[in-house]
Amino acid sequence: MKISREEVLRVADLAHLELSPEEAETYRSQLDEILSYVGKLEELDVSRVEPMTQVLVNPPGDRHPELRDDRPRPCHVAPEVLGQAPEAKKPFFRVPKVIER
Repeated sequence: MKISREEVLRVADLAHLELSPEEAETYRSQLDEILSYVGKLEELDVSRVEPMTQVLVNPPGDRHPELRDDRPRPCHVAPEVLGQAPEAKKPFFRVPKVIER
C-alpha cells in the first residue's frame, strides 16, 4: 500500500504536528513500509488458527506475575496531582480549548 505525502500531512495536522518537508518524506516512507508489512500479514492463511484472548499462553497451574487479578483498588493520588496543576477545579483540570482549530 502506498501512502501519499498529503495523507502524512493530514495525519500530522490531526495530531497537531508541524513537519518539515524532510520529516514528512521520512514518515511517509516509514508508514509505507509498515503498511506494506501489514499487507503481507493479510496474505497469511489463519483460518485454522484459534483466536486468543491473551498473548501469553499459561500452562495449567502456571501463572505469570505480570498478569494479576483484575480487582478494583482505591487510588488516592487525585489531591496530590490536582495540587500540582496550574488551574484545577476539583475534581477536574482546566485545559486550553483546542477543538476549534
